[in-house]
Amino acid sequence: MTAVVEHRYRPRGACRKLFAARDDEVLLSGPAGTGKSRGCLEKLHLMALLNERMRGLILRKTLVSLGSTALVTWREHVVPEALEHGVCWYHGGSQEEPPGYRYQNGSFIAIGGLDKPTKIMSSEYDVAYVQEAIELVPDDWEAVTTRLRNGRMSFQQLIADTNPSTPTHWLKQRCDAGKTRMLDSRHEDNPTLYGEDGELTERGAAYMTKLDRLTGPRYYRLRKGLWVAAEGIIYEGWDPVIHLVDLVDLPGIEFDESGQPRVPGDWPRFWTVDFGYTNPFVLQCWARGPDGRLVLYREIYHTRRLVRDHAFRIMEFVTRPDPDYRGDRHLAHEGRLWTEPQPERIICDHDAEGRAQLERELGMSTEPAHKAVTEGIQATDQRLRTEDDGRPRLFIVRDCRVERDPELVDAELPTCTAEEIPGYVWLPPAANRRAKEEPLKQDDHGCDAMRYMVADQDLGDRPGMRWLTL
Repeated sequence: MTAVVEHRYRPRGACRKLFAARDDEVLLSGPAGTGKSRGCLEKLHLMALLNERMRGLILRKTLVSLGSTALVTWREHVVPEALEHGVCWYHGGSQEEPPGYRYQNGSFIAIGGLDKPTKIMSSEYDVAYVQEAIELVPDDWEAVTTRLRNGRMSFQQLIADTNPSTPTHWLKQRCDAGKTRMLDSRHEDNPTLYGEDGELTERGAAYMTKLDRLTGPRYYRLRKGLWVAAEGIIYEGWDPVIHLVDLVDLPGIEFDESGQPRVPGDWPRFWTVDFGYTNPFVLQCWARGPDGRLVLYREIYHTRRLVRDHAFRIMEFVTRPDPDYRGDRHLAHEGRLWTEPQPERIICDHDAEGRAQLERELGMSTEPAHKAVTEGIQATDQRLRTEDDGRPRLFIVRDCRVERDPELVDAELPTCTAEEIPGYVWLPPAANRRAKEEPLKQDDHGCDAMRYMVADQDLGDRPGMRWLTL
């Protein structure tokens, strides 16, 4: 006798339309918290149950980012009953097959990231789900479409979700051109936020109040779900397709013994720091390539930690324990051996107390940043422009942030520099202020640290240097 396994999910709005959609490509677009990911995952699960030997794919730009996002929703809300009753089970992967979930009827849903595409892109699928599709570039998207040819269903489909970005983003243009069907998702679609009567739930009221506090383009994108450009945006040339890169794609990158890419040891290193506690503390690790291009390859971006705690965290990434050290470890640098080149300079904002404490913990001196804001912004803007070879002179390695601050995530605030840049805007002109004269001092901590780095490299003599004449 076959056991009956009950699972309840009632899609609304755009999610309901998604279940009926048979288009080749469907994108759920909408503000934060509308249930887009849940809807896509529920459809994928249903297709696996209804179609024997169906092959599906859960995908994001990087595999590591799936673990704390889509896969949590998948395990806790979509397949818990199926896992409990043995309808499906986790498969850890093999030399021939990626990790994923096997079903009693022979269906299989693989898990993967486009940063490690070998196994997932060598297989064929019926349905692929891409979370946060805005992270992809056009070549990624089109590569996934070529794998949709397993033929176990009456249709093959790429489904995806995203928060809106600029109206010129390639994904929006693809929808405008009719290649991809866009379904607009709204907060009313999420039953945890709005009840059947259309009224806000207690959780919904708290969440919507938080979103209503957002400002600028983040309000219109994450609260209203609109594809809008930031009014008065400072770095108009910023383009994630160009400036956000995988480390492996940078010219001259080396590989370690396990085949993982790494920054070459002869590239000079620099650190920039913007102190904060209630606001984020930002540490950026930069490398300068042989052609003078700058690469942000590691970033700490976190609130509510003391400078001392940050120092210990920093040293975990750049050193290892000294096996011969026998003393107590009172300071972050004690009993540690460097595993990458030490920074030539540590460039900080002008917080004297923060600098003194950081110097003591790291056992290294720091320098005050070049604080001419307008000049630094202009120099950074110049580096973001593409050269004759089609490449800019500044890159940010995708997912260089070492951890996500859960408080910033909950507050729908930027969690890294790359997320700050689209909302980094000028103050509007006023009686005593001209246009494009002063940036808005909000969500700018990573942008400040990036400006310190560019100013150090491009604006002549560094501040704080003492020249001795013999």
